[in-house]
Amino acid sequence: MTAQNTIVIQQTEKFQNAEQLWFWFLYSRAVRNGFSRAAHCATRRPCEILDVETMITKLYLAGRLNDAQLAVMKEFGDRRRAPHQYIWAENKAAALWDGAMNIIDNAARKMGWIE
Repeated sequence: MTAQNTIVIQQTEKFQNAEQLWFWFLYSRAVRNGFSRAAHCATRRPCEILDVETMITKLYLAGRLNDAQLAVMKEFGDRRRAPHQYIWAENKAAALWDGAMNIIDNAARKMGWIE
């Protein structure tokens, strides 16, 4: 009787948009740091946590993302939702969020992470 080694190749699933990429990044980082328990998710992504962190850092250092945009991304990332443009108190945050997501979307599409 011979033992067969089987290799399971899992198809990578690209992100639908920059928001999905951002929320995946925050969740994955929280799991890695032990702040959250991982739900057994079988979805393989086209990038790693460090890849997204590096991309965001490069966009910031290049002046494409600013401090206000990063603050909004952090604040609403912690809330696990995007700011809503029709809520008066979140109107400015929604504009900053949209600008940041457009920048991230363009950069991630060039890297092949977003469909």
